[in-house]
Amino acid sequence: MAKAEIYIQGLSLLTLIEAAINGIVQGLTEFLPISSSGHLALIQYFTGRGEDAGMLFTILLHLGTLLAVFIAFWRTIWELIVEFCVMIKDIFTGKFRFEGMPPKRRMIFLIIVSLIPMIGSYFFLDYFEAVSTDNSIITEGVCFLVTSILLSISVLCVKGHKTDADMKYRDAFMVGVAQAAAPMPGISRSGSTISMGLMMGLDREFAVAFSFIIGVPTVLGANVLKISDAVRAGVTMPVPAVLVGVLCALVFGLLAIKMVKWLVASDKLKICAWYTLILGVLVIGIGIFEKLTDNMIQSIVIELMNIAREPL
Repeated sequence: MAKAEIYIQGLSLLTLIEAAINGIVQGLTEFLPISSSGHLALIQYFTGRGEDAGMLFTILLHLGTLLAVFIAFWRTIWELIVEFCVMIKDIFTGKFRFEGMPPKRRMIFLIIVSLIPMIGSYFFLDYFEAVSTDNSIITEGVCFLVTSILLSISVLCVKGHKTDADMKYRDAFMVGVAQAAAPMPGISRSGSTISMGLMMGLDREFAVAFSFIIGVPTVLGANVLKISDAVRAGVTMPVPAVLVGVLCALVFGLLAIKMVKWLVASDKLKICAWYTLILGVLVIGIGIFEKLTDNMIQSIVIELMNIAREPL
């Protein structure tokens, strides 16, 4: 086979395939309550892509899933934006009142309250990143088990009926606390926030919407910080690979959002609870084996991928 068939303008076809796989994994696991960061950490571990470029690519993939949220919840997000503008106008014209706020205005304040715990999480970002990029997957396995426990507890909760009209600020704060722990690889952001919302008595459909919407400023803020750090460090990524990855993350993210709505509405979150339980046990077992064998499986996978990248 000719070299031109293996490489597209100097870009390995295998790299594009890797980008697509990463995008698919990101799109599905970002919203399915099984932890995108945990799955991507596993991919980066076994492929040896835990360096700055791998982290930058993960950040860019999040932009694809953010677009999926905007598309899936565009009506609610647009209503919040309009209400925010009206609220600013009321503040400057002296018409603003805390009493009797319309539901969408209350939701704006609920979102703000839910973001407060992220202030504390900011000071642990270096630790979260260190865990994601270290040469071990045992912590990821433990975090998958934490996600399984949260999902299992939420399945046992009595169905709630709170929406933006009657959700309490303490409910929003507790959902925010769950989100603050989500940067740990293996702890699902959607899983932990939806589970906490259900524990707080939120309506199932509203719990899903609130979980995804509060993730927008969180993920967007984290991406801005990380991208600026990567730019200053001179980290680059091939544009075709980024586009392939982001597109896959967008398409499969939209699919995953529909799946999550179905899982929550039909009371089938226990499927994800069992999945993360089994995965957590397997990852811990493999992680211990890797420690005892000086990362034997990782070395074999990396060697096979290096062989596959060599032009014929």
